[in-house]
Amino acid sequence: MTLAQTLRPAHHVLALLYDAVLILGGSILIALSAQVSVLIPLSPVPVTGQTFAVLFLGALLGSARGAAAVLAYLAEGIAGMPVFAGGSWGIMHLLGPTGGYLVGFVGAAYLTGFLAERGWNAKLYTVALAMLLGNVVLHAVGAVWLAFSVGFRNALALGVLPFLVGDALKVGLASVLLPPITAFTNRHQRAEKDR
Repeated sequence: MTLAQTLRPAHHVLALLYDAVLILGGSILIALSAQVSVLIPLSPVPVTGQTFAVLFLGALLGSARGAAAVLAYLAEGIAGMPVFAGGSWGIMHLLGPTGGYLVGFVGAAYLTGFLAERGWNAKLYTVALAMLLGNVVLHAVGAVWLAFSVGFRNALALGVLPFLVGDALKVGLASVLLPPITAFTNRHQRAEKDR
């Protein structure tokens, strides 16, 4: 189970409020992580903290809430809130060359959440594999989208390869952080059953 599933209240109204707060809070976390941004020379795609936030939230919140947090984040940006990288916003940012990465966040959060719901958040190697697969989804959608603007070879050179080292570091960080959170979740769940 994910942390969000374990701590979810049983009462229906409280559970809906809980889900809404997690989704909104997740969208805010993604927006804040987007402001940690560095441009790589010659690449239209900035290095941000978003990928870590998106994948980590997916694993913490689960597939539905994780994907919903990303969709809320995208809706905020489309509505004119300066939540995209570098404080940008608007539908044109989403439709531009780097928009595929933003769209890919939805699938990446869903996949890592789906795998976490099936126990892939408990061990270092399964967390690493889940995060790696989430990155594959993210880069596949982003690179294909970017290829329409710069061609496939350039999309790989500009939109995937420069980010692999950073992605590996983010996967490593998630692999270290998630198993203890999952162990806490499991202890909490056992304590609740014993009551």
